[in-house]
Order: sequence, then structure tokens, then C-alpha cells
Amino acid sequence: MSENIMSQKTLVILAHPNLAGSQINAAWRTRLEEASGPVTIRDLYQLYPDWNIDVAAEQALLESHERIFLQFPVYWYSSPPLLKKWLDDVLTYGWAYGPGGDRLAHKEIGLVVSTGSPEAAYQTDGRLGHTLDELLRPFEQTVRLVGAHYLPVFALQGANHVIPADQLSRSANDYLGHVRAPCEVA
Repeated sequence: MSENIMSQKTLVILAHPNLAGSQINAAWRTRLEEASGPVTIRDLYQLYPDWNIDVAAEQALLESHERIFLQFPVYWYSSPPLLKKWLDDVLTYGWAYGPGGDRLAHKEIGLVVSTGSPEAAYQTDGRLGHTLDELLRPFEQTVRLVGAHYLPVFALQGANHVIPADQLSRSANDYLGHVRAPCEVA
């Protein structure tokens, strides 16, 4: 991980069922597309409208990138269903984990999420009774199971309300910085 971060290839697995109707995830994607640098974006709902995932192609992309980010809106305290299917189909026994399953070992994997509820709801004493990190723990455990380094979560919360344009722009710029910057492993 001491390698220059700008020379590392970064892969963003984007899973939003209605990106055209998204204020946050769409802004994040646009910001990545506008930037120069080695970032590959895979829009799962655009690539796989029939849900037939090309496992070999996805595994090859994962193997060819050092940093991987899963970008999605939090749905029912988890991911949208196509991302769950992608994880189930692509992270196979003998490839991602288990005997000989070391293809993701030592890579960096992080989550980039938006939530409908505001940040105050995602507190132990908040409306939901749990922090966002607690609710995302199964993803952290998946990253650890495959031998990768779990990066800190990047989040923007409150998507059920209109996000002011300046806040959304700031978040998109911060997201680009997060994807490009060396991160401390969580």
C-alpha cells in the first residue's frame, strides 16, 4: 500500500437501481467521470438489466485493480439487490476465499454510500438505534474474509430531502478526493 496512490488503478462498482432519479449517486458519478485519472466505473444496473452477471469479466476487472469501491444507496440497511447478487455471484469460493481463494487479498476495498435518513438517525441514541458503521458491518466482514483491507466508509446522508447544491458539490469533490487519497485501513 506504499505505492503512489495516483498510479493505482481504481474500480468503482456502482449499484443504483434508478441513477437518473438520484441526486447524490448521480452527482458522485458525474464528478468521477469529469476527473482525469485511473478510475473505472461499472454501473451494474446499466450493464446487467437482465441480472445475468458476467462473472469472468467482473473477476478479471477486480483482479486488475488495486482499489475497489462499492457505491450504492443503503436500502433496508443493506445494498440494492443487484449488488447483493453481484457479491454472491462474483466472490466465489476458491477465487475470493477458501482454499486458493486469494485473488482479492491485499487489495483495498471501501464503501461509498448514501442514506435516505439524516446522519442524526444513524446514532446509538438516534431514531434507528445503530450507527451507519454498525449497519454496514456485514460488508466489512466480507472484505476481511477475502483478505482485503477495509477502507473507511464515505457517506452522504439525508437523500430523502433535497441536498443543497453547494453541499452536493462539496460532497462530490470530497468523494473524488476519497477515491484518490491514501486511506487508513479501518
